[in-house]
Amino acid sequence: MALLKISSPHAHGPMSTAKVMRLVILATLPGILALTWFFGFGTLSNILWASISALAFEALALKFRSRPIGFYLNDCSALVTAVLLGIALPPASPIWLILVGTGFAILICKQLYGGMGYNPFNPAMAAYVMLLISFPVEMTTWLQPFDGGVMGNSALLGPIEALQHSLGLGSVDAVTAATPLDILKQNSSATLAELWQQTPQFGQYAGIGWEWANAGFLLGGAYLLYRRVFTWHAPLSMLIALSVMAALFYDGGSSNSGGSPLFHLFSGATMLGAFFIVTDPVTSAVSNRGRVVYGALIGILVYLIRSWGNYPDAIAFSVMLMNFAAPLIDHYTQPRTYGHKKSAKESN
Repeated sequence: MALLKISSPHAHGPMSTAKVMRLVILATLPGILALTWFFGFGTLSNILWASISALAFEALALKFRSRPIGFYLNDCSALVTAVLLGIALPPASPIWLILVGTGFAILICKQLYGGMGYNPFNPAMAAYVMLLISFPVEMTTWLQPFDGGVMGNSALLGPIEALQHSLGLGSVDAVTAATPLDILKQNSSATLAELWQQTPQFGQYAGIGWEWANAGFLLGGAYLLYRRVFTWHAPLSMLIALSVMAALFYDGGSSNSGGSPLFHLFSGATMLGAFFIVTDPVTSAVSNRGRVVYGALIGILVYLIRSWGNYPDAIAFSVMLMNFAAPLIDHYTQPRTYGHKKSAKESN
């Protein structure tokens, strides 16, 4: 009798790859809406160009690999990579920067390794790291958030202005400012209380706009947990580890302080990383125990790099480092074999 040549997994269920990807994109909407409200339409411009270019690069790679283009484009994995990269980039980034990032993510980080399910690194974060190292000026130029006109920035980029800004057309006057994480990292004289009073970008717990954006991604992550797209192990362990590190090294707010736990939880890309990056099933640890270790180590690395590294936000670097370590974590956190008291490794 001939055996069927099919690959695992063999189980079938209602949660297909395409449906999971569409749910992930849907869950990013609250955070995207917050970014749009406080920073203008630049993030939507990023996502538009990134989505178009990601689908084009994916189709090109599939064409050269003689794979069915429609079948693989319908799984929406390229769109998820585009959306995550578009969110991570500064609003209204130049289109050439987006093209370079999406091309690297799809062609090098995904298709070069064999396509979805074979990539060892998260494509969006790998592309972000490449862009940050190669083009630091463009990657650290963020628009000033809207705060009701207190900072004099009541005119945000509209949809047309954002597209013009990304294309380099016209003379769009966009006000730029450093991010709260960068301001805190460069601070060497003012206490946190003084810094909060002197710097208009700071909100109640973190930066204006950043608090709401992180709250939006937290809401989206909770929705994905409710839909059982992923388990709680990796995101919760990351957030707890980051909070513990921030609490341990928080000195009450001196000029050398690294910031409070709430500041780190609601600054930068913390919630985006916890619920949309760390939970990537391809590049993270597999077992529940492994996911706890994986997420906790990312949380520790995020604080270490933010406080003593060269980059103010550290989600991408931390995820990339732990993508390296995921196979090792899986090796030492293998679940017990069914029917045995100890795993094969423990019994040796």
